[in-house]
Amino acid sequence: MSFEAAVHTKAIQLDQLCLDMCASAGSGHPTTCMSLGHLVTVLLYHTMRWLPDHPRYPTSDRLVLSEGHAVPIIYAAFADLGAAIGKGTERRPMTREDAMSLREVDSYIDGHPNPMEGFPFFDAATGSLGQGLSVAAGLALAARNDGLDKRIYCIIGDGESREGQIWEAIDFISDHKLVGVLPIFNCNAYGQASTVSDMQSADTLRRKLEAAGYEVKSIDGHDPAAIRDAFEAFRAREADATPMALIARTVKGWGAACMQGGGWHGKPASGDKLQLAHEELSATSVSLTSALAGDELRIYPPDEHTSTRTEPDEPMTFTEAMKKYDMETALRAGKLATRKAFGLALRAIGHANPEVVVLDADVRNSTFTEWFANDKDLANRFYECKIAEQNMYSVGAGLAAAGKIPFCSTFAKFVTRGYDQIEMAINSGANLKIVGSHAGISLAADGPSQMSLPDIAWFRSLSTCTDHRGNPACYVLQPADAFAAYGLTQVMAEYTGACYMRTLRPEVEFLYNESTVFNLGKFEVLNEGRDLLLVATGYMVHECNKALEALDKAGIDATLVDLYSIPFDADALLDIANQNNWHILTVEDNYGGSMGSAVADACTESGDAFTIEQMYVRRIPKSARTEDEILKYCGLHHTDIARKAASMLGVVAV
Repeated sequence: MSFEAAVHTKAIQLDQLCLDMCASAGSGHPTTCMSLGHLVTVLLYHTMRWLPDHPRYPTSDRLVLSEGHAVPIIYAAFADLGAAIGKGTERRPMTREDAMSLREVDSYIDGHPNPMEGFPFFDAATGSLGQGLSVAAGLALAARNDGLDKRIYCIIGDGESREGQIWEAIDFISDHKLVGVLPIFNCNAYGQASTVSDMQSADTLRRKLEAAGYEVKSIDGHDPAAIRDAFEAFRAREADATPMALIARTVKGWGAACMQGGGWHGKPASGDKLQLAHEELSATSVSLTSALAGDELRIYPPDEHTSTRTEPDEPMTFTEAMKKYDMETALRAGKLATRKAFGLALRAIGHANPEVVVLDADVRNSTFTEWFANDKDLANRFYECKIAEQNMYSVGAGLAAAGKIPFCSTFAKFVTRGYDQIEMAINSGANLKIVGSHAGISLAADGPSQMSLPDIAWFRSLSTCTDHRGNPACYVLQPADAFAAYGLTQVMAEYTGACYMRTLRPEVEFLYNESTVFNLGKFEVLNEGRDLLLVATGYMVHECNKALEALDKAGIDATLVDLYSIPFDADALLDIANQNNWHILTVEDNYGGSMGSAVADACTESGDAFTIEQMYVRRIPKSARTEDEILKYCGLHHTDIARKAASMLGVVAV
């Protein structure tokens, strides 16, 4: 059998199985799968260097299916090859029976790609369109960092190419000269509701990519020889070449005329229509393969891999780092912005752990990731993402999938642009660290367009569920001083799982010292009282500290807790509340539904009779010249806190 006949035969076999899988599930996207049958066949049975029985082998080429709804075509190939599936170390060959369990709740064969659900071939969960090419870029960065010669293939839908993140990734790949990434645009001309826009047509996509500096090959996506030749041209590219992209003109529902055209997106065939589709595919097979003979398909293995990774060293302490990097004046002054402490910690951790990498979105001189970037021994592990936050988080997910520990940093306000990407990374099990600086209203002069206010509520919602490892899906961290920011950055690097940390622009006084140990899920008691419990985070810990003096003058003995982590030890916190007459006042400089709500939920779940009041930003803020002005404007000044606390006890504060 010739190569062409072998590819046609195999592609049609896979298409047939996709039809049956989706029919069994009662949902899915068989026509999209059929548009990809030939591309996937050439990739998995000829071009990619990989091991079906070890799909995560370190030197293997990688495939990112950004067009995640087409995943049954990959499952069909795995069932045909008996490739390995399963969770953890429990792997076994995939069978046709597995394929027919598509979308069942206890099946490894999920509706969209997800490596955490028992399909380790993939590096990231996809299905929320537009993110896969960024993941592919992250995988390529990690391969370069590790000195591995592997190719990264990414299949992208033509409709999905409308997403701006695709073009963020196109820019990023060019900026970083990632010639080992091949974007493959599956141009079948249909989206979900109708045909794609002319702006997403094969010809327009080609011109856009050429304008971005890419060498573009445009082929018939059902021509085996053309597909093979395009992939071989990509594999032969030198490291100094320009990036390459592939435009594959395909037919949605290829091989079965009864399933072509509009109206089939997400709709499996059943009954007579399913039978007719099978018959038409069989007829197509006969017409394309009956007169051909010769070569057969062969899967080529990757290079053997020998691990060179070493255990990380113990990083410097905060004091040691301050002295080493000429910051003793600030150390003696007892005052440092938490964003600077974060930058200092990154630099120290970078020297201790070669797997730590840093990404920033064109604000490194404000987030202080520049201290990492400007260190000649660390600079090759810093990746500038420019003003493209969504791409940054998905690149981080790709780096994490390759074993790196990515810290993604920007202004906390702009973190919100990447919520979808962050959630998908968490779904993927990514060991992603997100750090947002200039957090809350203490930013003052720049006004609300630069202030992060709903971020804690969103990240806190992720802390209420568990990830695939049984841990909180995301820890939310708000250090109040430099010691806390430095210590929590170290803890984030050591922990496997997602974390979000807020840092502050203003210089703030030290509250802690080297003897304080910071841990996920914990808190610190800064002042012990008996009348009322103040619970605060970040900048508001300092305001509450100031309020203690006024409360003391009013005869109120208050306890102050720095609740730097969400989730937290609820039992321990409520024990302290019990010792303070069951009165709790929470204080934070962001919108509601955040830390105060987390404490309120703990009170509700306990079933005990607590009195709890929440102080947070209750109006859209504006610019102000100083922190004091904006705190007063939003009713969160220390004098406001003292009055509120006193009123809870029926006392007039001084």
